[in-house]
Amino acid sequence: MNATTNFRERALRFFPGGSNGEYGIPEGDAPVIERGRGCRVWDTGGREYLDMTMAWGAALIGHAHPKVLEAASAAATNGANFAAVNRPMVELAERIADLSPCVERLRFVASGTEATMLCLRTARAATGRAKILKFEGAYHGQHPEGVTSLVGSDPPELPRPDPAGTGAPWVERDVLVAPYNDLAATEQILTDHAADLAAVIVEPLHRCIPPVDGFLQGLREVTAKLGIVLVFDEVVTGFRLALGGAQEYYGVSPDLVAYGKGLGGGFPIGVFGGQAEIMEAVNEQRLPGPNYAWSASTTGGNPVSSAAALATIDVFSEPGVYDRLHAMGRQLREQLGQALAQVGETAQVLGDGPLAQSVFLDRPVQSHRDWLAADRERGRAVMFELLRSGVFLNPMGTKLYLSLAHTEADLDEFTAHFTAALKSSRPR
Repeated sequence: MNATTNFRERALRFFPGGSNGEYGIPEGDAPVIERGRGCRVWDTGGREYLDMTMAWGAALIGHAHPKVLEAASAAATNGANFAAVNRPMVELAERIADLSPCVERLRFVASGTEATMLCLRTARAATGRAKILKFEGAYHGQHPEGVTSLVGSDPPELPRPDPAGTGAPWVERDVLVAPYNDLAATEQILTDHAADLAAVIVEPLHRCIPPVDGFLQGLREVTAKLGIVLVFDEVVTGFRLALGGAQEYYGVSPDLVAYGKGLGGGFPIGVFGGQAEIMEAVNEQRLPGPNYAWSASTTGGNPVSSAAALATIDVFSEPGVYDRLHAMGRQLREQLGQALAQVGETAQVLGDGPLAQSVFLDRPVQSHRDWLAADRERGRAVMFELLRSGVFLNPMGTKLYLSLAHTEADLDEFTAHFTAALKSSRPR
């Protein structure tokens, strides 16, 4: 029995589906990763893969970046965690507040899931209202509101949510759902339910679907008018589209924001913050008074992750970084479109910044329901072929993540694999 097979069998023995999350790879094809460097990973059998998922976007500067490793290692020698305010944590808070347009106060947690969850808890406490609104098909982490209306295949009439996959039927009471990129419909829902709504949470870049002109601006205006807290989930877009994230890139500032993924340079991190008045809801000096929201994290703001994040921000701050990330993203999307046209596929290429996604549909994609109408089985078939050919990615989601470690040669290599996968996976 070789090492790869051995570890696959061991993983299947203990992990449901043989994975630690949403991959859905057939048992015989599921690699167990041994190491990574730059934009490459190697499995336990020594096979090399071109990585196009990059830890679901967390390794935005590449795997094992030397500056991040140096900073994290140095911090670890002084203690890995104190569950208390520490020097790197304070320095990181200052950097984030300088870069994020909306952040006056913040708290650290260990993941993007916690960050978005606590944004919603904070908004509920600050407003005294129970309901939140999210957009259909948006993913905001592992908590019930985060996966509401995400995995169902027969979506209900909006604004009713779909509780499939949440394990929490109560979301039907407390969550409203609107169609992304439809400002008129969203404004009507918000107006009808304003008295009960604490917050609207939105991915400014909805998975890989960009906002149409005026959508985010209009959302900002209507929530401000109605006194509803606007939350930007920047777990993906934060530090990826610009140093100031989607707020800087799209020119819209929310009331609260959640960060994670790319900020940590691969180390686990989450941040939520925003207007000082709203963030007062998590001030434990108010305990046990009204309008208080519990917020505590054993590993949030630990010095190792904080030091790694400071080094990561230093890398992001180097001249030309975002010009390069955006140029690489444009190139990838162009090459995907050319490959699809070359083999006669009808599909759309989505994305912005260093993100891309191919959707097998004959019309533009502007919402989750557009995406549901696509040939998703065709997309999965292509992704599986890519995985088998030596490209590491998540076949269940077709989003591709670029990093600072990718080069034009890597994009050409991926495009060759993609073209071959389109041809070999075509229904006969």
